[in-house]
Amino acid sequence: MTPRNFLVRGLLAGFIASLFSFGVAYTVGEPQVDAAIAVEESGAAAEPAAEPAADGHDHSHSDEAGTEVSRDNQSTFGLATGILAVGTALGGVIGLASAFAVGRIGRLRPSQSTALVAVVGYTAFSLVPFLKYPATPPAVGNGDTIGERTMYYFIVQGIAILAALAAVMIASRLLSRIGTYRTLLATVGGFLLVVVVTAVAMPTVNELGDFPADTLWSFRLASLLTNATLWAGTGIILVGLIGKLYEQETAKTVRRDLAASL
Repeated sequence: MTPRNFLVRGLLAGFIASLFSFGVAYTVGEPQVDAAIAVEESGAAAEPAAEPAADGHDHSHSDEAGTEVSRDNQSTFGLATGILAVGTALGGVIGLASAFAVGRIGRLRPSQSTALVAVVGYTAFSLVPFLKYPATPPAVGNGDTIGERTMYYFIVQGIAILAALAAVMIASRLLSRIGTYRTLLATVGGFLLVVVVTAVAMPTVNELGDFPADTLWSFRLASLLTNATLWAGTGIILVGLIGKLYEQETAKTVRRDLAASL
């Protein structure tokens, strides 16, 4: 079982999971995006029209900014392309991380360590930063603070990833000394302590204004479901592929040893 085996299967798993994730994003997420855009447009329509410039000309360049992508293309081909590209790459990363984890986490079989990598990866890379700084729809947030908000998100994400890696490394050392139950308590508790303290220490972003709460909740739930589908699908498919590969490799080894003993 080589890293290439894991990489190829990870890419395949990510691609297949992306199809499911696109289905969720299109059927559950896009209606919420349309609802958010409608709120934004209704707010813009309620604002008074800008007065013409002193020279008598309107200096709006909205039609001169270049080719504009239609909303239909954004919600279909654009959405599918983005999810497929990100999902396939994500599957490759999970595959390589799973290859590195084989034999380094107790006595877990390759399929079990792969499942652990997927769960830990989703929690640290996606879930923790989402809980602190959840996705926001169009019309929400101040454009002048987008750089700061992005930086906050990546700081929380980076700390969560480092905490998860440290927890796994510590768990691999403690497992044979204090047992599974105590190891889980120590490492999971330590990880939660780090991310909770980080979440409390990081600045709170509240730029919702008078945006409808039900639309915001539906948008964030759809975003969470789309991302969870991608990670869960990739993990489940990759675990199955790695498990099958492990069985094939084990059977070959058994036949080889049997032939050598005759």
